[in-house]
Amino acid sequence: MLSLSLYSPIPCSYLPKRFSQSTNKPCFHASIKVHFACNAGNSSPEEPVVTPEGLRRELMPKHVAIIMDGNRRWARSQRLMPQAGYLAGAAALKSVVDLCRKWGIEVLTVFAFSSDNWLRPKIEVDLIMGLIGDKIKDEIAYMDRENIRLSVMGDVSKLPQSLREVITHAENTTKNNSRLNLVIAVNYSGKYDIVQACRTIALKVKDGVVKPEEINELMIDNEVGMKSMHLPHPDLLIRTSGEVRVSNFYLWQLAYTELYFIQTLWPDFGEDELLRALHVFQERSRRYGA
Repeated sequence: MLSLSLYSPIPCSYLPKRFSQSTNKPCFHASIKVHFACNAGNSSPEEPVVTPEGLRRELMPKHVAIIMDGNRRWARSQRLMPQAGYLAGAAALKSVVDLCRKWGIEVLTVFAFSSDNWLRPKIEVDLIMGLIGDKIKDEIAYMDRENIRLSVMGDVSKLPQSLREVITHAENTTKNNSRLNLVIAVNYSGKYDIVQACRTIALKVKDGVVKPEEINELMIDNEVGMKSMHLPHPDLLIRTSGEVRVSNFYLWQLAYTELYFIQTLWPDFGEDELLRALHVFQERSRRYGA
């Protein structure tokens, strides 16, 4: 589940095959929809939104969430140190971010560091914290240029001060961007998210603002982290590496999310894998209990 955000120049030997050599996987071609988006901070039109061949624009998910799993296993399979897996995972994420931006997906949330991951060896946690900060800092200019807004979800109070400063700077710099909202979940827990919502509502009851009988799903929904950021619930959750569980991620918000599990390790996840997930998503009938 541990992964890094954005891109870092790394040796070809550290990269998954899609970055270091050609593959025999089938390629999907994309058709261009006649639609131009304008950057709020730039009057010139952005590149057009692209709809990949075989997909329907009206059925594209607004919010895709990804549990990026398999970086360390990928490194072991390549006989490399774990850091190489995280760096390769960073390159994979940069590719997916760019594809979501091109294809008109409005929100991409990635689970980068769970609150449970503090149980990992300190040397590994310190490495991850440092790399997350470095990658965010390196990509601020890219995100601002490409009209990408960065948001970080989770309990940032427990993160290193240097990382908190980088996050604050990146969020402030990109806050007016609108083509894609990239949400990185760092020190995030779905259980804690619900607990915090309950505590907030309990205080309102204590202060007489809310009566116990007035508590309902909508009230809780408005207090969990995602709604406080004015984001829609995920339409599609993707988890890589063959694990078939949600691992304390968006426990409240996944009630009607389509789940897609794939054997591919995160550093090997790219355009073909994302297209396949979107095709499967559009083939499903979302009835919301009806």
